[in-house]
Amino acid sequence: MALQRISYQDARPQMKPGDVIAFAGRSSLSKIIRMVTMSNITHVGTILKSQVGPMELNQIVESTEVNGFCGVNISRFSDRLDAYDGEVFWLPVRKDLPFDADKFFTFLFDKAEKKHKWDALQALKSGFDFLDDIPGFDIFTKNKEDMSKIYCSELVAAGFEAAGSIPNINCSEVTPIELCRWNIFEDNYYVLNESVADGTPDEDLTISRFNSAAPDAWGCKL
Repeated sequence: MALQRISYQDARPQMKPGDVIAFAGRSSLSKIIRMVTMSNITHVGTILKSQVGPMELNQIVESTEVNGFCGVNISRFSDRLDAYDGEVFWLPVRKDLPFDADKFFTFLFDKAEKKHKWDALQALKSGFDFLDDIPGFDIFTKNKEDMSKIYCSELVAAGFEAAGSIPNINCSEVTPIELCRWNIFEDNYYVLNESVADGTPDEDLTISRFNSAAPDAWGCKL
């Protein structure tokens, strides 16, 4: 498993629905996520394809703030890539992964169309898995699955569940780094930012334990 660099121009035609986009941000919120989850990955989204006349576009569906709305948004991926302050990674899902593209699209599009808002509380609590087994702490740190509001990795995990790619899990307990560690990806992952400076710390260009764990790992079990 290896990290490689690729320009978006070269990656764009190779991307397919379900591929995960992982972000290593530098905002104040990103710094909190880094601290709580002990990783550099602060946000995730997933690729959708759309046809505009003869041209096929890569769109990204994610739960984040776009154009003033904080929740499930669909936008052109190239616009998000150009505007993002931090590293952006492309994680291609395995070609042999069970994947019902219609159910995947229908689930995610429905959440965007209904404008499900971002869930700050569940996002925060999902990062404290290491406290779940301490008697009395789980009431404060363990989420019950609730899709009335949705945070980023919860959304992507639920999309994979709807597509039949993973077993039924508690999607409200999945953190961005946990999703990147699921063993559903091809061997290589890619950093897309052409502007990444040579001085970027190695830890910002490495997804720890990438592609190494089952989706129903302990933190996500129902």
